[in-house]
Amino acid sequence: MSNTVLLDTIAHADLRVAIGYSALFGDAVNECVLFPGEIDEAQRDYPILLRRDDAGAFYAVALLGLDRDENLFLGAVGWQARHIPVIHQRGPFLIGLVDRTIEGQTRREPMLHVDLDHPRIAAASQSPNAQAVFLPHGGSSPYLDHIVRVSQVLHDGHQQRDAMFTAFEQADLIEPVTLEIALDAHTRYDVPGCFTIGTGRLARLDPATLHTLNRSDYLGHAFQIASSLGNVARLIELKNRKRRAELGEPQAVAPVPV
Repeated sequence: MSNTVLLDTIAHADLRVAIGYSALFGDAVNECVLFPGEIDEAQRDYPILLRRDDAGAFYAVALLGLDRDENLFLGAVGWQARHIPVIHQRGPFLIGLVDRTIEGQTRREPMLHVDLDHPRIAAASQSPNAQAVFLPHGGSSPYLDHIVRVSQVLHDGHQQRDAMFTAFEQADLIEPVTLEIALDAHTRYDVPGCFTIGTGRLARLDPATLHTLNRSDYLGHAFQIASSLGNVARLIELKNRKRRAELGEPQAVAPVPV
C-alpha cells in the first residue's frame, strides 16, 4: 500500500529520506525498466533487452541478475555500477498530474508527489545518511534538486518511449533473442521472451531511414542497445563470483599489470 500525496514545502518541511540501495528499498530485482534518456549511460554497465507489455508495446529493461530477486550489482556496500537506473534513484517520489487553474483555464500539470509510506522514509530516522528534502529555512535541498532531475528523465521517458520504439519497428530493427547463458557444464540459464536491435538490420538501413533515426536521436540508442549485449560477460562474471562466495571458494584474483 502507498500513501501518495503532493509534495508540499510546509507540510513536509522536515521530511527526510534514507539513501543508499538495498533489498529493503526494493532494489533486489533481476531486471528493471530503462527510459530513453538513460540508455547512453546504462549501456556501459548492463545488458539492455527489449520486452513487450500486455498491449504489445515495446519497452527496454536492464538485466541485473539471472535468478528471481537477484541483483548482481547490489552488494553489502550498495549498488556497484557507474549508472544506477533512474527508476531506482527516484526513491519515494513520483510525478502526478494535478489540475491547476491559471487565468480562468484549468489544465493538468505534472507535479512532484511523495509516498509517505515508502520504506526509505520509514528508515530515515535510523539512517545517519538520511537526506533532507527541504533546506532549514525553505527552498529545495541538493537531494531534492537531484530527484527533480531524475523525475524529469522518467516523465520525458514515458513520453519518448512509444515514439522511439515505433520508429524502431518502422525501420524493422527489432528482432527476437533468447539469451543462453552457461555458467558451467551443469548450470545454464535461458532468458526467453526478449528482443534486441539486430546489428545486421542496422547495417542494412537505407540512407533515408538512417537520416530520420539520427535526426530523432534514436539511431545512437539503437546502436547502444545492440552493443550492450556484450555486458552479458560481465553478468556471468558477477554470477560466478557470487556462486564461489556462497560455496566458500576463493575468489579469482585479477593479474597485476606491470
